Amino acid sequence: MAMKIRLARGGSKKRPHYAIVATDSRMPRDGRFLEKLGTYNPLLPKDSEDRVKMDIERVQHWLSQGAQPTDRVARFMEAAGVRDKAERKNMKKAEPGAKATKRAAEKAAKAAAPAEEAAE
Repeated sequence: MAMKIRLARGGSKKRPHYAIVATDSRMPRDGRFLEKLGTYNPLLPKDSEDRVKMDIERVQHWLSQGAQPTDRVARFMEAAGVRDKAERKNMKKAEPGAKATKRAAEKAAKAAAPAEEAAE
């Protein structure tokens, strides 16, 4: 059985509240789970202690049984010191394309030309 440690959504519309659960990966997101391991409330401030609560001993138990955490839960575990910080890929989606880069270089060259002439 493929085990996951993941988030199960609760709460009303626009007021999310998540449970951190251990479940079979084939179950629906908010469906049946084996054990509730903690809670996550994204509406609380990031520095609040109540934002993420986990039973670390039970999380360690499920990890030893072969459960794989999802990306978001893995980040919670890294913040709690349960897991080592994983290296993530930066896919460079925010970088401009070739044409935009070329236009920016030309604009910078035009702006630098008058400054060089004034210096001479």
